[in-house]
Amino acid sequence: MNEMRAFDRLAGTWKVTGGAEGVVRYAWMDGGFFLLQHVDLVHDGRRISGMEVIGHLHPFGEPVGDDVVSRFYDTQGNTLDYVYEIDEHMLTIWGGAKGSPACYRGAIDADGTTITGGWTYPGGGYTTTMVRVRPSTAPQPSGQGPDSGDAFEQPVGVHIA
Repeated sequence: MNEMRAFDRLAGTWKVTGGAEGVVRYAWMDGGFFLLQHVDLVHDGRRISGMEVIGHLHPFGEPVGDDVVSRFYDTQGNTLDYVYEIDEHMLTIWGGAKGSPACYRGAIDADGTTITGGWTYPGGGYTTTMVRVRPSTAPQPSGQGPDSGDAFEQPVGVHIA
């Protein structure tokens, strides 16, 4: 089963209030292997704008990684890495490696339309509430590929040793 299906709960547009204010939008990349997040927030008077690619690492010729990881790219030239975990009731985002002292924990309400939580990190933190203002209209993860049990087609002319 495609573990990324659990992240379909995030797909859509969310209004963020609290310690950071603005809008985030999650949408599936074609194929359903990666979730893209577009961020437009203000935190401590500073604008944070960028995009994030969320999914399993799958280096060429290597097995698919166990963790759901991401890289965030912002308009200031920063690249930030995260590890994501999600279940029915909780979204956890680790800043850097899993177990990092910098992390976000958000409680997902029963109908999946509100996530209330916050970032904690050495020396500080802040809380936010995210309310879904628009569901995603993009396709959901397809479940196709190596972790679904389906055959994985190699590009023509490519040999993986």
